[in-house]
Amino acid sequence: MKRPLGEVLIDARLITAEQRDQALAWQQGQNGQAARERIGARLIQMKALTEEELSQGLALQWEMPYFPTLDTAAVDVTLSKKVPMAFAKRHRMLPIRQIGRVVQVAAADPLDLTGLDDLAILLSAPVSVIIAPPRAIAHQIQSAYERAAQPEEAIADLSDLAEAGSLKTSVEEWVEPEDLLAADDQAPVIRLVNSILFQAVMQRASDIHFEPFEREVVVRYRIDGILHNILTVPKRLQAALASRVKIMAGMNIAEKRLPQDGRVALRIGSREIDIRVADVPVAHGERLVLRLLDKSNPLLHLSALGFSPAGLATFTQLIQMAHGMVLVTGPTGSGKTTTLYAALNQIDSTDKNIITIEDPVEYQLKGVGQIQVNPKIDLTFGNGLRSILRQDPDVIMVGEIRDRETAEIAVHASLTGHLVFSTLHTNDAAGAIARLLDMGIEPFLIASSVVAIVAQRLVRRICTACTVPYSPSAAEREKLGLSPSDTVPFQRGAGCAECLNTGYHGRVALYEILRIDDALRTLILARTDAAQIRTAAIARGMIPLRADGARFVADGVTTSEEVLRVTQNDL
Repeated sequence: MKRPLGEVLIDARLITAEQRDQALAWQQGQNGQAARERIGARLIQMKALTEEELSQGLALQWEMPYFPTLDTAAVDVTLSKKVPMAFAKRHRMLPIRQIGRVVQVAAADPLDLTGLDDLAILLSAPVSVIIAPPRAIAHQIQSAYERAAQPEEAIADLSDLAEAGSLKTSVEEWVEPEDLLAADDQAPVIRLVNSILFQAVMQRASDIHFEPFEREVVVRYRIDGILHNILTVPKRLQAALASRVKIMAGMNIAEKRLPQDGRVALRIGSREIDIRVADVPVAHGERLVLRLLDKSNPLLHLSALGFSPAGLATFTQLIQMAHGMVLVTGPTGSGKTTTLYAALNQIDSTDKNIITIEDPVEYQLKGVGQIQVNPKIDLTFGNGLRSILRQDPDVIMVGEIRDRETAEIAVHASLTGHLVFSTLHTNDAAGAIARLLDMGIEPFLIASSVVAIVAQRLVRRICTACTVPYSPSAAEREKLGLSPSDTVPFQRGAGCAECLNTGYHGRVALYEILRIDDALRTLILARTDAAQIRTAAIARGMIPLRADGARFVADGVTTSEEVLRVTQNDL
């Protein structure tokens, strides 16, 4: 007979005798009948014991090895593949490694004999138990099943797959987000798509491309703004692959001649992923592009975006203004929306009414009213913006100014006491003036409403795991505005597994801020072209994108090639 757990915990000085007696008295319950809940769970409820301390006490009681932490490298993922993830989570146990015929299993509760017996059946081997805290086991379960998900293995299972018509999965099963890591009992094509999605999230991809060619389908990820070939899928699986993605996105799988759009909400472990799907017919089938948005990523603070100290002070001052229009410009994927979200997140919403109209709503902002554009019901940027003005707003964010109607309403809103944020697709800050003029906005309205234009680009950060020094060419120094005598410690990434051998990991933004003053207003009223406005702004202190990038090169954050790549038009 083992010693009672309460005595073991007292001897280990984890609880007091009084706490043990309180737990026992509660456990007896009414009429002297023992309660179903065990004394350890009651002590945790009383906050007399932590889960880690209970695991330690159980190990002492049953004379079993106790591991406060588990080594990820020691977990054999081939064993995990034999055990459904839902089973491992429910019973809080995970096979670690095989020693001879016996499989060593980490368990939070050594008295879960039913679970241990079932696990031995699943593994087709006897098991030996080590005890670990529930949190450590939960972490390793997540890690093991993540590492076990490989697209190449899913393709191997597809060798005997029939045509797309054999897919029985309905759209309804995707109404609620599903944990992809737990989908171990589904059809091979579903496992393949799940693996592709999972790997994309793990590798920080922003987009997934399914590109059909004459003899194959190429899967590519866009990571840090650059496309990478990830997988080549046999041509015979093309129809099943496209149908599966379209089913997930709620699209019509029978329609293969017209473009379609759809959306998917998924959960991968603890991460909520929103996916926008775009399908267009091309010469060799259907081309699918999936835009991934990880909703679990925290919103960045303005100070983490890449502003220089002076630029941060200027931009912070701009977003605190009472009225006017602040435009953020740049090509698609340059981080404009992230900058505006960070700005809204910093504005105190307790004393301001902040409303946005977006396509789509990418992040939920606390205290902010967010409207989703829906052209199918005629809820456009223009119509939505008119409605916003009847909501007594202080700050308005328009996701994008696409046409004259939206531009006119936004301009008039900024002139009637509202602070308006929006984005434009132009190469630089001065180009936004020309774009508004092209849309038909009168120069005097632009000069009166626009207070600042911020242009930005994203450059890749040097991978910190493989940083090496190097000497740039004289041409690189000249293009960055550095003289040969400048002793800048140039660095680059050599390439490693951490960064997919690219030498880069993550991105940071370059900014140029054009503040509209009286001199620039005079140029706008005269319909001066963008080049002259840009020249005048630089003469008045505006730092161009390339010069801002030179700061990051000098600090060893990015490389000169990367800055020159994203500022090709900044000559």
